[in-house]
Amino acid sequence: MRLPFARTALLASVFFLAGAAHAEKLIVGATQVPHAEILEVVKPALAKDGVELDIKVFSDYVQPNLQLADKELDANFFQHQPYLETFKKDRGAKLVGVGLVHVEPFGAYSRKVQSTDQIPEGATIAIPNDPSNSGRALLLLQQQGLIKLKDPTNITATPLDIAENPKKLKFRELEAAILPRALADVDVALINTNYALEAGLVPTKDALFIEGAESPYANIVVAREDNKDAPAIKKLVNALHTPEVKQFIEEKYKGAVVPAF
Repeated sequence: MRLPFARTALLASVFFLAGAAHAEKLIVGATQVPHAEILEVVKPALAKDGVELDIKVFSDYVQPNLQLADKELDANFFQHQPYLETFKKDRGAKLVGVGLVHVEPFGAYSRKVQSTDQIPEGATIAIPNDPSNSGRALLLLQQQGLIKLKDPTNITATPLDIAENPKKLKFRELEAAILPRALADVDVALINTNYALEAGLVPTKDALFIEGAESPYANIVVAREDNKDAPAIKKLVNALHTPEVKQFIEEKYKGAVVPAF
């Protein structure tokens, strides 16, 4: 009488293990806000589609690409295409963007002035120290008429590429993650929106000036050249490109993050 029960239990165990084996684990690196938050939204849908999403949170812009290149991650989600291209050129990494997700309009913040015209002569301006984001910051300052670049379209410009600086602004190049903490020490800081949000800043309210939604710096999902066509990567991108994710971005971030799909 106990044999059928044993066989039933054995079969149940086999089916359970088969189901568990069928689920593919996908390790994705991300910065906390908004990237990891957005990835959390798609976790349930991916689980139903046979993908177990493991989100690894980073506080910098270098390790997520290094670990992806070293195959410690399957993908990452934190950067825009200009940053990726600069990283690839500098490090020789074989990484590729596989899907646009959102734009984080880049903004200028200050605890010392209330408007652009209040920025004094000789003011100290803090900008990110990586080439793509320093160029992005300088292009935004140029749009405000504060400086003029030798090449007005140079997305990797540095302060050495400034042709005109009528207010004799001084520049401090700092790691992007620490820019919010530098606000007490500088007149203005150009801060990536993810770090502004983490610091409790509201870009649409607190920024002196900010990029528009037409910004070309859309954040992307990045994979390696050798796994960019993997089914789990495609499922991740498809899950991020849904009306539910678009609604979450619009309601959660209220214009500080804008869908790019």
